[in-house]
Amino acid sequence: MVPIASRAHAHPGALTRTRTTTGRRALVVSAALALCGLAAPLAAVHAADAYPTKPVTLLVPYPAGGANDAVARLVGQKLGDALKQPMVIDNRPGAGTTIGTTVAAKAAPDGYTLVLGSLASHAVSPHLYAKPGYDAVADFTPIGLIGVVPMVLVVAQDSPYTSVRALVEAARKQPGALNYGSSGNGSPLHLAAELFKQAAQVQINHVPYKGGNAHTMDLMGGRLDMILDTLTSASPLIKGGKVRALAVAAPARLPELPDVPTFAEAGYPGFEVNAWYALYAPAKTSKDVVATLNTALNAVLRQPEVLERMAALGVRPQPGTPQALARFTQDELGRYGKVIQANGIRID
Repeated sequence: MVPIASRAHAHPGALTRTRTTTGRRALVVSAALALCGLAAPLAAVHAADAYPTKPVTLLVPYPAGGANDAVARLVGQKLGDALKQPMVIDNRPGAGTTIGTTVAAKAAPDGYTLVLGSLASHAVSPHLYAKPGYDAVADFTPIGLIGVVPMVLVVAQDSPYTSVRALVEAARKQPGALNYGSSGNGSPLHLAAELFKQAAQVQINHVPYKGGNAHTMDLMGGRLDMILDTLTSASPLIKGGKVRALAVAAPARLPELPDVPTFAEAGYPGFEVNAWYALYAPAKTSKDVVATLNTALNAVLRQPEVLERMAALGVRPQPGTPQALARFTQDELGRYGKVIQANGIRID
């Protein structure tokens, strides 16, 4: 038997060939392992680059028809065109927008389910309902703000109040004698009026209605003294001479109502109240998908046709970043949480 050391000494060529072969095999194995390690990240990159590869669903927590649905369909159509994939509108109304919003919160965070968020879904209902079914911040990834709809203080056309000052003076002289209407407890109109009462330090009674336009009819009929309504609803009535606008809750006068002062001009600086719309995805949606959606959304909001159609709906497009929407959501959630708690507002 030849010792190993002696065998190596007796056949040096064979040992050299063995070492060379082993080294080559190690290099091949290392390269293969390296490629395997890169495969997953590369696949993820290609997948992100390709998004979307199928139709995207936009959940709308409002019924079909009406301004909310119109905004969703306009944005959905244009966003689908930009992404080169159909945008499927899925209306899921009910329970103060919490039904459709809850469905969105529980969807897979893959970019194929989005939700039309709003003042109601992401700032109001989380405080009005003991169990809304979602966390307005933790359960969503912000994509971008779509637009805001300024509120307008209106009175009857033959009302004795021709200015905010006159209305406030009357309310101070007779606390609790004046009434305002809204589309229901906890509605944006209700909360906007409560914010106004807080700013003006007056006591005006709330008369809630069960949706529809009954509150507007009663205002025109003289049974209510004021309403804080959205520009969408108020503008046709103002232009038609049905009601009179006293002030707009916006930072500057509106092109549609150039003769109507802002609340700041009327003596209440900083009083700005808007209904609003925004686009959200489920929490943990990837940054690449968010970036793709945000870029597409901002491009859509700058299209001349979209600007024109949004203006007809009373919406002021607000292109921006996901980070800006995150801050905005937190601010609105806090603002309305305070007014709801301070006034003990509950759902009917």
